[in-house]
Amino acid sequence: MSYLPLQTGNESTLGGVADWAVTMMETIGAPGAGLAIALENLFPPLPSEVILPLAGFTASRGDFTLFEALFWTTAGSVVGAYLLYLLGVLLGRDRMRTLVSKVPLVDLEDVDSVEAWFDRHGYKAVFFGRMVPIFRSLVSIPAGIERMPVWKFLGLTLAGSLIWNTIFVLSGYYLGENWHLVEQYAGIFQKLVIAAVVLVVAFFIISKVRKVRRKREAS
Repeated sequence: MSYLPLQTGNESTLGGVADWAVTMMETIGAPGAGLAIALENLFPPLPSEVILPLAGFTASRGDFTLFEALFWTTAGSVVGAYLLYLLGVLLGRDRMRTLVSKVPLVDLEDVDSVEAWFDRHGYKAVFFGRMVPIFRSLVSIPAGIERMPVWKFLGLTLAGSLIWNTIFVLSGYYLGENWHLVEQYAGIFQKLVIAAVVLVVAFFIISKVRKVRRKREAS
């Protein structure tokens, strides 16, 4: 495989991850893309929005087939998610509750509410969570903690990952040397998700502080 040149004005952001992904694919071909995506699941700062379209671009050059790109990246997604699921299983519900109870402003009632929500919407959370930045990796841990049936978890993860990966791999395949444009637009979506998370966390903290103040005033 020949080196894949970066033609982008944002090389400081993309260059390091892209060079690393290129090295993986140069070394072991399409399985290298799968390994990169598996590691991306375990280390969320590694952006799939860079690795997936780059794998598509590589397929468009004939270094491996489009099917191989989709197969291996999706396999990597499932393997990475399953490892996090096992981490959740090892952590367990009791240990999780003990750890969370030590977090400031969080009490076990909050944990109970989250668990009740996950009991009702866990399957949807795993499926759609695979298509949301940040949550793509994190959603596997509560699934393991709550002991979601492993075959259902793997099936939902496979389906959600296949949709997400197909969108980005095909984008890179058809955009060719302009594959990096995908990351720019995906970056906007990711920033919106981060902003939403910040707002939710801020709302939660403000609500808890007000609740504590009301209790103090009442006493």
